[in-house]
Amino acid sequence: MDEHHTPFYQRLGFTLLSLGIITVAIVLGKEILLPILFAVLLAMLLLPITNYLVGKGLHRILSIGLPVLLTLILFGGLIYFLSAQIINFLDDAPELKKKLTEVGASAQKWINENTNITVRKQNEYIKETVEGIKDNGGKLVGFTFGSLTGILTYIILLPIYTFLMLYYRTHIKGFLVGVFKNGSENKVNEVLEESSAIAQKFLTGLIIETAIVFTLNTIGFLVLGIKYAIFLALLAALLNLIPYVGMLVANVFCMLVTLVSADNVQNVVWVGVILAAVQIIDNHFLMPLIVGNKVRINALVTIIGVLIGGLLCGIPGMFLAIPALAVLKVIFDKVPSLNPWGTLLGDVVPNETQVTKRARLAISKVRGRPKAIKV
Repeated sequence: MDEHHTPFYQRLGFTLLSLGIITVAIVLGKEILLPILFAVLLAMLLLPITNYLVGKGLHRILSIGLPVLLTLILFGGLIYFLSAQIINFLDDAPELKKKLTEVGASAQKWINENTNITVRKQNEYIKETVEGIKDNGGKLVGFTFGSLTGILTYIILLPIYTFLMLYYRTHIKGFLVGVFKNGSENKVNEVLEESSAIAQKFLTGLIIETAIVFTLNTIGFLVLGIKYAIFLALLAALLNLIPYVGMLVANVFCMLVTLVSADNVQNVVWVGVILAAVQIIDNHFLMPLIVGNKVRINALVTIIGVLIGGLLCGIPGMFLAIPALAVLKVIFDKVPSLNPWGTLLGDVVPNETQVTKRARLAISKVRGRPKAIKV
């Protein structure tokens, strides 16, 4: 049946039903889907290296296994470095707790003077909050255990999935192309090639961007002379991987740690200034290099996508939101009936005259006059 003759409420119902099924499948199967999706991204990143080694005559298994092993070593080194920094940070926990108590007392005094809420009343609020946390301690332990289990799952399954996807990539591509035997094979090939190129460029740019942000943060914090400069700089760079939300959390955490560890309160302001300046450099110079001009997602869709990804799959979903939107943009641009969705995701503002012309053309087709109306 032609989509122009299908009632709007039917098409809307089918779309909402499909979105509902996809959402339920993601929520219920995220423990299985997320490692696979991360493996897909990692496989696309390592594909050029694998092809290069194969072209040099190295055995196919070694050409795949060596890049995967090297990636594991790099991730292990990063985790070790971050763990060492966290241990150094925790060694000063008693001193930080003492200073936090002093800062808390000063804050309570300021609140009492400006809001007329007594210190006793504030302590009651704090006590109720602590008791609420204790009541939910079982849930918190379960969440932590689930998180540790998820980390172990990623460590074990991610390299296995990545290796197998690289090994069977021709089978997977043949399956995806073979599903569309209605003359769309060329379109599928274009979508796969362009999606792979975008994923490679996105991940490579993301690694370079994170290294530059870490370097700039470290230089700024060391010049400022604050404690835990490397730890805070690395944490802020890693949180920056989560668009918009991550840097906000990094600002609050870094400024709070500086508040309880620095002797000069002005350093707190300077930490915020450094992070803000690095964020401006990142947004205006580094981020455009991640995907470039090939596929660009507007800020509104990015924020909504990140929030939806976080709601469905937590932090991993927030990280996967941008590459997922980029791939969807490629698909929408290649399928004529989905072109309006591609326009919605993009950051290129269409000409108002063109939009009006398309709308009048669509109305004329519905009324049985297929000729375009000149504007």
